[in-house]
Amino acid sequence: MRLSRSLAPPAMALALVLSLPYDALPHARVAAGASPSPGRFGASCRTSVRGSQVVAYCHNPYVDVDRVRLHIECARWWDIDTDSAPADAWPAMTVRLTGRCWKEIRSVWISHQKAR
Repeated sequence: MRLSRSLAPPAMALALVLSLPYDALPHARVAAGASPSPGRFGASCRTSVRGSQVVAYCHNPYVDVDRVRLHIECARWWDIDTDSAPADAWPAMTVRLTGRCWKEIRSVWISHQKAR
């Protein structure tokens, strides 16, 4: 029996693929068109300002350690702005950061860094 010209190339390709050892076949690690999802990172922080005192609580719900720092900008030009020492928030851990100005506080923010 003779294969028609239209079936011969696909039949040869199928025979070649089936004869390859398993290790020679390509393995797709990610589905085509899908990008790997970024890892979740970053402690959620809440700050409280009372007069010239600042208190921040940062809770890390993720697996990676988050190194957090409290930054305080004071309102008066002669008052020194401060940055706290970094504190490592391990998974499922809450850290407390504090700081102050001599007088009023202009702004407060928290910075995050992946601890290695």
